[in-house]
Amino acid sequence: MRRFDYYQPESLEEASALMADLGSEASVIAGGTDLLVEIKEELRKPLHVVDIKKIPGLKDYRYDAEAGLRFGALVAARELEIWAPVIEHYPNLRTAVSALGSIQVRNRATVVGNVCRASPSADTIPPLVADGASLSVYNRGQERHILVEDLFTGPGRTVLVPGDIVTGISVPPSRPQSGRAYIKHGRRKAMELATVGVAVSLERDGNTCTEIRIALGAVAPTPIRARNAEALLRGRAIDPAAIAAIADAAMAESTPISNVRASAAYRREMVGVLTRRAIGQAMGGI
Repeated sequence: MRRFDYYQPESLEEASALMADLGSEASVIAGGTDLLVEIKEELRKPLHVVDIKKIPGLKDYRYDAEAGLRFGALVAARELEIWAPVIEHYPNLRTAVSALGSIQVRNRATVVGNVCRASPSADTIPPLVADGASLSVYNRGQERHILVEDLFTGPGRTVLVPGDIVTGISVPPSRPQSGRAYIKHGRRKAMELATVGVAVSLERDGNTCTEIRIALGAVAPTPIRARNAEALLRGRAIDPAAIAAIADAAMAESTPISNVRASAAYRREMVGVLTRRAIGQAMGGI
């Protein structure tokens, strides 16, 4: 393991200043389930590691029917997995965090860390994108908000700049007659990276879809919205023909690659299968 300097700031101001001054050779550690493994295996070789666990307020999480869900950068996946408001109002996110590694990993790994890792196959990203979630980002006394879907520029790359500290994620509230679903497909049922992931968040008036967002994971260089597929259902009756057309459109929007987990053709086909299933689940099991 390469030696590195270790810092433990006690405020956002201190952490942000450190990250700005240390630049690209510095890495933030929260849960550490990815970073420490990669350092040990020399996949990453930071000269500086900035530990944010002593910063107050980053472990908080709350839910409000008007404001929605908000959780800090130090909230572990397991905390959200077993929290009643997430189970009741965000079943897609709950499914995603419960699929995040083993229970030991989920007790350490943070959802914000999983998002900022920017892996195309990350489980938590598609449901957050489908729900219109945003990140709060602090940098030297200023705070800005970035939609999760706008965070990524490529595999492992984001729009974050030196000095940025992601303090938390906000997810809009659920509405009457809304539905959410996330389906992950992998080679095995547990402790597996997604071969394909599809998340759907929709609102309806009776059997008419008034709004829909479809997010795809592991089928492009970054998690993506299937915008053409969404447009086919928005304002239309939700019936088998419409769902089939949406599934085909989502397949066409995906740009998967072939690797050891699956061929590109198989991934594309699974996008269609999982899109149909996710819409059905979001509709209440049709």
